[in-house]
Amino acid sequence: MEKFQSLISTAVPVSIENIDTDQIIPARFLKATTRDGFGENLFRDWRYNTDNTPKTDFILNDKRFSGKILVGGKNFGCGSSREHAAWAIHDYGFKVVVSSFFADIFKNNALNNSLLPITVSPEFLQKLFTAIESNPTTDIKVDLPEQYIQLVATGERESFEINAYKKECMINGYDNIDYLLSIEDKIKEYEKQR
Repeated sequence: MEKFQSLISTAVPVSIENIDTDQIIPARFLKATTRDGFGENLFRDWRYNTDNTPKTDFILNDKRFSGKILVGGKNFGCGSSREHAAWAIHDYGFKVVVSSFFADIFKNNALNNSLLPITVSPEFLQKLFTAIESNPTTDIKVDLPEQYIQLVATGERESFEINAYKKECMINGYDNIDYLLSIEDKIKEYEKQR
């Protein structure tokens, strides 16, 4: 897993609500068993016509918008529990997804795959959309140790919650096994006392 401390980046706004995992990565692309290559089919049916030409009106095809932060509408990642949705977003190059509400399974899948899901208030989400859409070069800062997200130009920021265990894993680049290995001495000591 990749380590994550903080990030300053521009963002891509996808202001659609109720984005489900089949829209994120359609089921027909779930045949691979490794995490690589899913990014090319992220939002496939929204990004491409049936003849594989890019749809000019979809945000990922708009060269003005780029960055490592995806800002999505409310209820992001609903639908099926496919882990591939988090794989596709991460493989495309995003490190952070921001929304005012995430489906629980998607949120956990993201945290397990080096993708930080940040839940913000609906009001702050709207500020992000407004800032990014009016100026695609808007920088956003994400600070995981201090647990806040900030519009760099204005200094406006909001705190976010994250499970302490998942936070430690992301900061250190641990998966569940790496975490257990990091506390091996404590486990051995505990076993001795039993």
